[in-house]
Amino acid sequence: MPDQGTLTAAIANNVRAQRAHRGMTLDELAARSGVSRGMLVQVEQGRTNPSVTTLARIGDALGVTVARLVEVADTPVVRVVRAADVVEFRHGEGSARLLVGTDAPAILELWDWRIAPGDHHDGGAHPPGTREMLTVLTGRLTLTVYGESHVVGADEAVVFSADRPHRYANEGDEELRLMMVVTEPMTPPDL
Repeated sequence: MPDQGTLTAAIANNVRAQRAHRGMTLDELAARSGVSRGMLVQVEQGRTNPSVTTLARIGDALGVTVARLVEVADTPVVRVVRAADVVEFRHGEGSARLLVGTDAPAILELWDWRIAPGDHHDGGAHPPGTREMLTVLTGRLTLTVYGESHVVGADEAVVFSADRPHRYANEGDEELRLMMVVTEPMTPPDL
């Protein structure tokens, strides 16, 4: 994994470049993302280490993936992401590792999640049309979408519309590990 200083600088440069490419002001990005202008200034100046949720909100507003915002180097035609370059976000005693992601024309992210017993992660609503599919490698996932819970065991898979609030919870007594793919349409579908 890149050191924290390198990652923070990459996020600052990528957010600033994506915003400038779209001709957006900080105020416009703040309004679209729901992230305060002050926080955006800190992100773009490399003075803070934003959470996954903050990066997702900024990425959604810019129309790019979290993977694009944390990209340390330009993306070649073939990109091999080495273990040392995988970006890890800690949450409680677990982690979410963003293994790789793409931008247009197909916005995709591949994640490796580990959630400790009794822990959970609340995911906010992604842009309309976003879907997530995942498979449980070890443990048991309790996935809650719109207040309805679904239990997914090891070697099972699930796909759902992630354009609504959702929760990943480990209600078991062993570590939960899952692999997840997030796909987001370039333009939201007609509602």
